[in-house]
Amino acid sequence: MSPQPKLRVAICDDYQGVALGMADWSRLGADVELASFNRPLAGEEAVAALRDFDVLCLMRERMAVPRALLARLPRLRFIAVTGSHAGVVDSAAAAEMGIGVALTDPAPSASAAEHTWALVLALARNIVVEDRNMREGRWQTTLGFRLQGRTLGLIGLGTLGSRVAAYGRAFDMDVIAWSANLTAERAAAVGARLVGKDELLAEADVISVQLKLSDRSRGLVGAREFGLMKPSAVIVNTSRGPIIDEGAMIDALRAGRIAGAGLDVYDREPLPADHPLRSCPNTVLTPHIGFVTEQGYRDFYRRIIERILDWRAGNKYGAMDIRRT
Repeated sequence: MSPQPKLRVAICDDYQGVALGMADWSRLGADVELASFNRPLAGEEAVAALRDFDVLCLMRERMAVPRALLARLPRLRFIAVTGSHAGVVDSAAAAEMGIGVALTDPAPSASAAEHTWALVLALARNIVVEDRNMREGRWQTTLGFRLQGRTLGLIGLGTLGSRVAAYGRAFDMDVIAWSANLTAERAAAVGARLVGKDELLAEADVISVQLKLSDRSRGLVGAREFGLMKPSAVIVNTSRGPIIDEGAMIDALRAGRIAGAGLDVYDREPLPADHPLRSCPNTVLTPHIGFVTEQGYRDFYRRIIERILDWRAGNKYGAMDIRRT
């Protein structure tokens, strides 16, 4: 009698190479074989790397799994995605092919809010520039600006935006906010003042984008909006890259129409090595790490293991099923 084949589990986009140490994967059983991939996979490379796996573990929106890829993974039966959105997976195609898709809980908003404020401070006090200058032998070459008494403009005031609003108040900033469905009462409840979008863009010294990406928010901040901003203003985006028109932002930065940008998200990720943002003046760039913390990773991977255990126990997952633990 031939032995039962092992259940093969692929941990995708383990960029830091830490996934196997973040949780007790042995809980899945001795019949499970694990493999971790620390590079982005797409197209033919993804097919070649993943065609012999039964389960895919995806970290947030790092890897796209369209219908064309699903159709070429003959062993695939289950996909676990960290976070509360599985937009990277063609869920309709997965359902047609009998492939379960399960989500974990949302990423903690505190991590992204803290990272947002790190970008704000780095821009305000020229931290990146002065750090580089110190290492190259220069001393005091820039003038920063004080946040106290300035205006923080929040585009979006959900859970994440509310945390950023609290940080702004702690720095004695005037906090204003706008989103399509925001009410004055909701804004006041978190210490902000509701204004129109154009008013926010014209008044704010620091603008932070805290919206979800949708058809309505895509390209929300474009050339017209940059034209309304103060030349001394800076913009921060830790939400999703396409909310800001990347080309218009690059033009505004190069022309000095705004003072700077702090970015953790981009239209294309990973950001190509030759992308113009990498050489753009007055920017602080981080590689989509707003949600990347040790605590967050431990929670994410623990919950992925629980989803796989649920699935192995016979629980049927629909194409967009969230089981909270």
